[in-house]
Amino acid sequence: MKRAHILAVLVAMGTLAYGQSAGKADAFGGKDLDAQIATLAQQAQASGSAGATLADYGSYKIQISVRTSSGGAEIHAHWDDVMLVKQGTATLITGGTVVDAKAAENGETHGTSIQGGTSHTLHVGDVLTVNAGVPHQLIVPAGTVYAALVIKVKE
Repeated sequence: MKRAHILAVLVAMGTLAYGQSAGKADAFGGKDLDAQIATLAQQAQASGSAGATLADYGSYKIQISVRTSSGGAEIHAHWDDVMLVKQGTATLITGGTVVDAKAAENGETHGTSIQGGTSHTLHVGDVLTVNAGVPHQLIVPAGTVYAALVIKVKE
């Protein structure tokens, strides 16, 4: 069933991203997404990251994530991430061990970095997945604005 959710999400990630809830359909136009990314990029300049939830359907969420600096390591206990890179480049480190791991709410784990993980270079148009329980950390080069459309699928 999880694979069916992810496949459905990937099909919907073209020019429009579609989500369904009871009795309606939602559409998120590419130009609207680009405008939101531009606004979030301005916010991220001050704090290093900004995001917005476009829709929350219970079993999955559609979000935009923008980063201007690297994030810490994390593990999501209950959510798979499916990401479509919309702007910039970054390195995603997956696997390995979270350094200075600390439990957070909802079964999340946060840490300072990952030791012994695998690096993946990300470019505009790339689609990637991180299953629940997999340590991951996004490294953003200095001076880069990185943006992704993120579908969070509940386990």
